[in-house]
Amino acid sequence: MTGQAESPWAGPEGSPTWTRRPAGLRTLIVGAGRAGRALARELGDSKTGGLHPIGFLDDASSDATSFDTASSNAANFDPANLDDDPSPAKHPPLPLLGTLADLPRLTTDHAVEAVVLAIPGLPPSRTRELAHAATAAGAVVRYLPWYAAALSREATAADLRPLDVRALIDAPEPPVVSPEAKEIITGKRVLVTGAASALGSELCRQLHAFNPASLFLLGTDEQVLRSLRADVWGEVLTTDLLDRDETDQTFRELRPEVVFHAEALRQAAVLERRPSHGVKANVLSTDNLVRAAARHGTERFVQLAADADPASMLGASQRVAEAVVLAAAHKAAKPGKKHRTEAVFTAVRIGDVLDARGSLLTTLADQIRAGGPVTVTHPDATRCFATVEEAVALTLEASRIAAGGEIFTLDLGEPTQITEVISRFTQQYHLPEVPIRFVGQRHGRKNPRPAERIPTSQPQIFTTPAAADPADYAHLPEQLDKLYKAAAKNRDPKVRQMLVKLAKQGAGRPG
Repeated sequence: MTGQAESPWAGPEGSPTWTRRPAGLRTLIVGAGRAGRALARELGDSKTGGLHPIGFLDDASSDATSFDTASSNAANFDPANLDDDPSPAKHPPLPLLGTLADLPRLTTDHAVEAVVLAIPGLPPSRTRELAHAATAAGAVVRYLPWYAAALSREATAADLRPLDVRALIDAPEPPVVSPEAKEIITGKRVLVTGAASALGSELCRQLHAFNPASLFLLGTDEQVLRSLRADVWGEVLTTDLLDRDETDQTFRELRPEVVFHAEALRQAAVLERRPSHGVKANVLSTDNLVRAAARHGTERFVQLAADADPASMLGASQRVAEAVVLAAAHKAAKPGKKHRTEAVFTAVRIGDVLDARGSLLTTLADQIRAGGPVTVTHPDATRCFATVEEAVALTLEASRIAAGGEIFTLDLGEPTQITEVISRFTQQYHLPEVPIRFVGQRHGRKNPRPAERIPTSQPQIFTTPAAADPADYAHLPEQLDKLYKAAAKNRDPKVRQMLVKLAKQGAGRPG
C-alpha cells in the first residue's frame, strides 16, 4: 500500500458507521441486490448528490456483513485493506445493518435522513409499511419503480421516485413491456409530444431504455424538457403544434417513424370555461400532427387520449381528436388511393393517472399545503386509477398490437375509494389528519366503461367501437373547418354546441 487512508467508518464493537457527516442526506438503502448496489455505487461516487448511503437492509442476504458496491459479491468489511486510491473500485463496502424488519429501529439509531426502497418487485402492502415506518421516523422516502428491474442497464439515481403511488391504491405490478413492443421502438426515430408532462416524461424514460435511433422531446415547458434530456439523451423541440406549416417542417426535417402524441389540455375546469382552448390544444394540434405524419412517412402514430365523459368539454374535445386519428387510419388503409400508406394510426384512452400533473395526488398535496380542506365529490366516491408507469406500459403494449383504426381502453382494475387514498397519503407522509369537504360531481371526471369492450391478446387492453362509421369520415374536414373558425374567434357558446354535437353523433357524420 502507498499509505494508510483515513477510514470514514468507525463504530462501537467494530460495527461500521459514519463518524463525520458526509455531503448529502444520510441514506439507508433497502435491498442489497443488483439495483441497490448499483445505486449505492453511484450515490457514493457523486460529489454533489443529495443522498449519501450509509448501509443496506436486506432479508435475503442476512449471512453477509457488508457489500462491496464495486462488484456483485458480498465481502466482509476491512478498513485496513483500503488505500489512498479514490476510484470506485476502492470504495469501502457498505455494511449490512439488518433486515427489513429492523427499519424503524435502525432509522432512529443511525440518524437516517433518507430511505431508498431499492427492491422494484416489493408488494404494495409491504412498501406501504416500510414507507410509513421511515416517514414516522422523519426520513424522506425514495423508491425504484417496477420497470427498473427490466431495464438493460443498472439502476441509477435518475430512476428514483419520491412516492410509491402503487401502495396508495394496492395496485398490482404492471405488466412488463414485451419484447415485441420493444421491437417497434429499437432503432427507430421516435417523437413524443407532451414530453414535459408526467405521462410524457415517463414514456420517454421507458422508450429510452429500448434504444431508439433518435428520441425527440416536444413540449411547452422547456426547463422540464432540458432536465429530462439529462436522463434520456433526447433532442428537445419547441415546435408550435398550432402552426400547421411549422409542424410539417419539423416532420419533413426529422422524419419520425414512431409518434406518441401525449400533448393535451386536460384541465377539465379550464375547458368548461373556455372550450375554444380545448379545440385548439386538443383537436387542431392533433390534426396538424396527423397531417404531417401521413405526409412524411410516419409508420406508427399513437394518440394518448383522456378517458373522460364525452358530455364534458374535456371528453368531447378528446373524442373529436380521436376521430381525426381514426380518419387518418381509414385513409391509410383505403385501397386504390394515390397516397395510400402502410402507416398505423390508433388511439389509447387513459383514465385517471394517479401521479400525473393535475391528478388527485397533486391536487391533494396543494390543498394540504394550503391548510385544507381536501375536496371530494362524495363520501363514497371511487375511481379506477393507473400509475403513470402502468399507463405507459399498457400504452406501449397497445401500440404493439395496433393494426390501425382502433380505440384502445385500459382495464385499471377495481375502483379505489378516494377517502382511503387520502388516508394512506397522509400516513405515508406522516401528516396530520386533514378535513374533507364534499362538493358534488364535477364535469369531465366521470369515466364510465364503454358499453362494448372487445378483448385483445393483452388481458388489460380492450378495443371499443368508434362513434362514427368509417365511411362518414369524408365529412370530417368540413366539420373541422367550421369548428376551427369558431374557436379562432373564441366563440365559446358556439364551440361548446358544436363539440357536444360532434361527440354525440360521431365526428364525421353529416348532421
